[in-house]
Amino acid sequence: MQDILTCAMGLDVHRDIIVACLAKGEIGSDPEIEIRSFSTLIPEMKKLRDWVVESDCHHVAMESTGIYWQPIYEILEPCFNGEINILVVNARHMKNVPGRKTDMRDAQWIATLLRAGLLKGSFIPDKAFRELRHLTRYRKSIAHDITAQKNRIDKFLQSSGFRFTAFLSDAFGASGRNIIRHLIQNGSIDRAALDKCLKTQTRKRIDQILVALNGSLSTHQRSFLAMVFGHLETLDTHRKAIEDAIANEILKHSKEFDLLCSIPGIDVTAAAAIIAEIGTDMSAFPDSQHICSWAGLSPGNNESAGKRKSTHINKGNPYLKSMLCEIGWVISGKRTLYLSGWYWRIKQRKGAKRATIALARKLLALIYTMFKTGAPYNEDCLEQRRKRCERKWAHRMVNELQKLGYMVVPPT
Repeated sequence: MQDILTCAMGLDVHRDIIVACLAKGEIGSDPEIEIRSFSTLIPEMKKLRDWVVESDCHHVAMESTGIYWQPIYEILEPCFNGEINILVVNARHMKNVPGRKTDMRDAQWIATLLRAGLLKGSFIPDKAFRELRHLTRYRKSIAHDITAQKNRIDKFLQSSGFRFTAFLSDAFGASGRNIIRHLIQNGSIDRAALDKCLKTQTRKRIDQILVALNGSLSTHQRSFLAMVFGHLETLDTHRKAIEDAIANEILKHSKEFDLLCSIPGIDVTAAAAIIAEIGTDMSAFPDSQHICSWAGLSPGNNESAGKRKSTHINKGNPYLKSMLCEIGWVISGKRTLYLSGWYWRIKQRKGAKRATIALARKLLALIYTMFKTGAPYNEDCLEQRRKRCERKWAHRMVNELQKLGYMVVPPT
């Protein structure tokens, strides 16, 4: 391996210990190796930072081991007024030789690869976007908690003989919550009270709902229902507070936010999640194919002896991938859109799951181009492009048929 750096440091990161290897020397000669171990406590990580500064080491590489690399990255990022190159590398890209593996040798191997310029760091957004990620990812986990709590309440009501949730499109909408509150207070409900609880169109099914509510709750059941329903309302209030904080943060990126909202199916929550995951500067990705691969929306290559084997998409960024798939499901229901028509054409050939992933990839490529050019989403341009492609395909088929001797009139 040909060295291109005079000073490099490799970090082997674990939960409780950090093994650092400093490789320093002239290019073309064997470097001087110095290995030190630090704990993952703040004072010890500050000693690591001081060693990096004293050694004038501007190039550091470490494995992307769970979340253990994050505090190290945070404490090294301000070194040299930000003029430091910190690479967080996928562990499978720098595996050491099996059978000779120790923490010291791993750190030295990382430093050796870094000096030779053979490591490629993962995409790490700026600190402002990493802080926005805390809010968007936390909102996602709270949304999962709310869904789990709703399922818990529904299961309890079903086991207690109350099956009114089958007659409401949203069992936890205004009507459903009014019924639950009345049951907590009284343990049972009559027709007059039910009529007050129901809203709008649900009154048309009042007889069916009344039959499903023909029962009563004991004192214990009422207290337990009050407990779990109160927790649900607390989670709803907490989610609203998180969404307000996200809305305040997203105002700092109003230009990119407006670009994203020009795509049908993207709202404030989706736009904030996308900006938090990929940032606004697309210079880290050479083209749209790179960002799609980073997000886990590109299939791998597995070819041997001229045969291509089945491959699946990689893991990538699960937060971005799931959000784009949710947007794709929303778009697929709007039949008048170009993207919706594209989705249904893919679905007929490949199936729903592959069509959803394909649409998510197409959306990410569009977002990449929009952020690069600053141009909003334009439905008419995409539709015109589709028509041009159809005309080219039709002319190609006509030429093939004419070569075979068929008299076919080319389309206009």
